[in-house]
Amino acid sequence: MITDHEVQAAKNGDKEAFIRLIRLVEQPLFQTAKAIVRNDEDTADTLQETILKAYKSIHQLRESTYFKTWIFRILINECNTILSKRSRVILTDDGVSFTEPVSDEYEGVYLREALNRINSKQRIVIILHYFQDMTLKQIAETLSLSESAVKKWLKQAKLELFKQLKSSERGLNNYEPI
Repeated sequence: MITDHEVQAAKNGDKEAFIRLIRLVEQPLFQTAKAIVRNDEDTADTLQETILKAYKSIHQLRESTYFKTWIFRILINECNTILSKRSRVILTDDGVSFTEPVSDEYEGVYLREALNRINSKQRIVIILHYFQDMTLKQIAETLSLSESAVKKWLKQAKLELFKQLKSSERGLNNYEPI
């Protein structure tokens, strides 16, 4: 659990405190980066740059309680930088492991494939809200948007995701528009 004490210690130059904080968010950062950039090399580059930028600028973090939101904002900016530099190459998902509960393993595959087919803005909102358990307010802060914009994006993303799932070969088993 991220504590104000740990964040303050890291802000004051305690390298071990910073490492402990990174270990607490490392897996969610990895999953989010992997879902956005969709390949191992770019995921590794994104994480490395995110951690380096966070380390160099942690003293600028105003509120300790916003550490998670702050570091996810850095991550998403890095993902967007990598995506903007990447040439238009179609990549396949080689096994991002989300923690979504699905009734059978194929549904998880269909869900990931459908998620990969929606646009990156919608995918980011879905990932942050459902896979990283961020509130709409946290997502708004992370993406520098209003909460109403996040609500709109999330609604559009869910509808598009539902459309993608409905059009998949197997159709929809356990999915309904939310």
